[in-house]
Amino acid sequence: MTERHPPSASRGIGVGTGAVLLALGSLVTGYLLLLAYAAEPAGPWDSETVAHSNIAASLALALALVTALLTWVCAKVEWLQRRWTALPVLLALAAVLRLTLLVPEL
Repeated sequence: MTERHPPSASRGIGVGTGAVLLALGSLVTGYLLLLAYAAEPAGPWDSETVAHSNIAASLALALALVTALLTWVCAKVEWLQRRWTALPVLLALAAVLRLTLLVPEL
């Protein structure tokens, strides 16, 4: 017979910490994307706004990739990995779109 052990408190703390990190990463990534998409140049002379939008989108892309990797590490069940990795992947796609096709024009 195999012995079943009750879940330990450290496992619950680890799950809670992982959930907080993933939620915080997604929220910060979403905020950076909001900043990147909200930045529109005032005219052809406003190259700083375009640069700031690109910086925000680049940071969002990097953070989305880190969040996706953390999701892959934290979610040990295969079907849970696919489901929870979708949000960081969609955020990364939005950042890539802002950096390529939807870049603000001067």
